[in-house]
Amino acid sequence: MHIGAHVSIAGGVENAPERAKAIGAEVIQIFTRSPQGGKVPPITPEVVKKFKANCEKFGIKDTYVHAPYFINFASSNNRIKYGSISSVRQELDRASLLGAKYVMTHLGSTKDLGEKEAIKQTIEGLKKVFDGYKSSAKLLIENSAGSGSIIGSDFSQINKILKAAPSPHLAGICLDTQHSFASGYDWKNNFGKTIEKIEKEIGLKKIKLIHANDSKTELDSKKDRHAHIGEGLIGIEAFKKLVAVAAEINADMLCETPHPGVIADIEVLKN
Repeated sequence: MHIGAHVSIAGGVENAPERAKAIGAEVIQIFTRSPQGGKVPPITPEVVKKFKANCEKFGIKDTYVHAPYFINFASSNNRIKYGSISSVRQELDRASLLGAKYVMTHLGSTKDLGEKEAIKQTIEGLKKVFDGYKSSAKLLIENSAGSGSIIGSDFSQINKILKAAPSPHLAGICLDTQHSFASGYDWKNNFGKTIEKIEKEIGLKKIKLIHANDSKTELDSKKDRHAHIGEGLIGIEAFKKLVAVAAEINADMLCETPHPGVIADIEVLKN
């Protein structure tokens, strides 16, 4: 199990490994493009060569790719729906070129269609993502903070989606601690019961990656607000326990907290 953080790709993805080394990261998460959309920079053979060489040079064990923010498999707008399918597929292919292990994505919102139809459309969208897919990177579903009509704040709901869209390329989940806390999973006061609940709802073995973020907002707030480890409402003791769980299930941990404080966050998790 390794510990790292999300790092910038400013100037090109090949620059990310050096930035990761500078903050003490052993693994990295990146966007391969602007998360808001727009032009998608090509990943050329030269870029791939430089990126992989820098990962080796700076001791980066694994790379993880975050899909763009605009993904919504459940949109009633065909441009958004099919754009989401093609974008996730594209990110899987781009991640594979870089040798990344997983791409993680949020699923979208039920507000356009209602929950039942939205879930159905999301499952159909995931199946289309993998139609004819032959690259190496696998997909993870990241749990959400639960605001509005967002899909995926409940692990039992995610599990139903995973089971309904079976694929060897759909590997499991990326567990975000802040999102789950904001959705009512009480890491601070009921750590053991929270682990038991997740085991029951989806199974700890489905957790392939952990976003380790403390929370600026209270339990069940439904708000996505990250805090530095130990400076939020989850607290440092819960993260110490979570590091042990991560080691047991062999899931890397990534911080999504601002610089320069992320350096201390990584150190806290390592120690």
